[in-house]
Amino acid sequence: MMAALEIKKYPAPSLKAQARDIAKITDEERGQLRDMADTMYLNQGVGLAATQVGIDKQLAVIDVGEGLMNLVNPVILRRSGWESMEEGCLSVPGIQVKVRRARRIRVRAMNEKGERMTFEAMGLFARAIQHEVDHLRGKLIIDYLNPIKRFLVLRRGKE
Repeated sequence: MMAALEIKKYPAPSLKAQARDIAKITDEERGQLRDMADTMYLNQGVGLAATQVGIDKQLAVIDVGEGLMNLVNPVILRRSGWESMEEGCLSVPGIQVKVRRARRIRVRAMNEKGERMTFEAMGLFARAIQHEVDHLRGKLIIDYLNPIKRFLVLRRGKE
């Protein structure tokens, strides 16, 4: 059974919140990850962070076409090779922002079983992880714009 959660839209306060670390992964977190994945797929997203659905935990789900990956307490250890690309966000619908991100990253996280993992990510996979980690730190794609451009983009998005 699919469970869709409500995706919070800008300017919902949960989107600016810094999510808290998870000490121990329980069935509650595993259920939240499943519901987040269902929600991501139903909305044709490639990633979703817990703060986007009002959950104050360091949880993210990502699938850029290579299978679902659950990330708990994700940390980016290293970044290299920068590139700028247009990004969209389920929490800021109808808006595309050019964001400069690392092409290659090294990530440390846990999976849904609580197993620690460290891995390299490149391309769209790396970009999606960086986008979701930003969410868990209370940062949105519009925060990459200067204040005047942000105002204009948000006004255009409301039209």
